[in-house]
Amino acid sequence: MKRYGMVVKVRPEKLDEYKRLHASVWPGVLKTIRDCNLRNYSIFHKNGYLFSYFEYIGEDFDADMARMAADPVTQKWWELCEPCQEPLPTRAQGERWWAAMEEVFHCE
Repeated sequence: MKRYGMVVKVRPEKLDEYKRLHASVWPGVLKTIRDCNLRNYSIFHKNGYLFSYFEYIGEDFDADMARMAADPVTQKWWELCEPCQEPLPTRAQGERWWAAMEEVFHCE
């Protein structure tokens, strides 16, 4: 299992819409998240930033993320969510939207 932290900006005028969307995530999106080996997925908000945390239990993260991106239901969900977000200009090359964060401490 590998832990991931990701960050993206949320557009201030879209925060309420983003929260409304995530108060009732579509079942097909939740199924794809599970089918792509993500567990313990949470999204937090602070000062205009969204922070996501999840645990990956699969064997091939890139393949699972490609499978998620190819899912038609997830694509429609992203069409609703992405206008609420603004990617960080400092994200790494190849990072589509959310920017990966470096884990600097963990305690179980």
